[in-house]
Amino acid sequence: MKRIFYLFRFVLLSLLVVTLVTSCEVPREEEKFIGIQLWSVRGDMNADPEGTLRQLGEMGYSFVEAAGYSNGMLYGMEPETFTSMVEASGMEFITSHIGRALPGEDEWDEAMRWWETAIDAHARAGADYIVQPFMPSSAFESLEVLQQWADYFNTIGEMARDGGLRFGFHNHAIEFTEVEGVVAYDYLLENTDPDLVFFQLDLYWIAEAGKDEVDYINRYPGRFLMYHVKDHQEVGASGEMDFRPAFEHADRAGLEYIIVEVEDYNYEPIESVRVSLDYLMEADYVEADYR
Repeated sequence: MKRIFYLFRFVLLSLLVVTLVTSCEVPREEEKFIGIQLWSVRGDMNADPEGTLRQLGEMGYSFVEAAGYSNGMLYGMEPETFTSMVEASGMEFITSHIGRALPGEDEWDEAMRWWETAIDAHARAGADYIVQPFMPSSAFESLEVLQQWADYFNTIGEMARDGGLRFGFHNHAIEFTEVEGVVAYDYLLENTDPDLVFFQLDLYWIAEAGKDEVDYINRYPGRFLMYHVKDHQEVGASGEMDFRPAFEHADRAGLEYIIVEVEDYNYEPIESVRVSLDYLMEADYVEADYR
């Protein structure tokens, strides 16, 4: 009987210790809402989209920006199927890079039908944003041509709004070319409707162009709903990119989403995006959520 009593007392004390230890645990640091541009792992997405998305979700990414739209399909899947796969991985499908060059007069109707199909596909997928990720060098031949692009973006932006989406433009370095004495990027910001066109600011490419992102944020507040956080290879790997100023001005920028993009690698792409995410998770200037 005495042995049973001591055993019972031991069990009670053990449960008490476990309860006290659990109640004193330091809370886990809040995860950050960070997205991944799937172009970063394009080979993996082409080979095994389901497995790749699962790995991205497991490593801590919260949402994806697609880069695989074609003919009403996303990565060769029906839009709803792609979204289900993303959500099964624990992430959200929020934004997508799609694009079509400025059409000629005889191509306008065809281009508008293309955009209608693309907008419908992304609306069906439950995405919130579509982003044009390029402009060819021919766009910078004159201010007249640049104005045609601004008008084109406004048209797409209106179509996207009517379809329940928002339309944006993603820069590289070429958009900071001067056209007849005017910086093309400035011209686009000033000649697109803020209610129809937002800008996805790539922090690497604006630096490569020799421009100051904070200057643009101060001059065009509220226009930069998304940052692409990019470096020479993995985010933070070069030691040359100072991301802090852009994040310290996030409110003025209008920032809602941050997205990792890696295009050159020290490791396999899937490991490179993991290293990049870890860097931002540990960065004290990156908040948990900007929405």
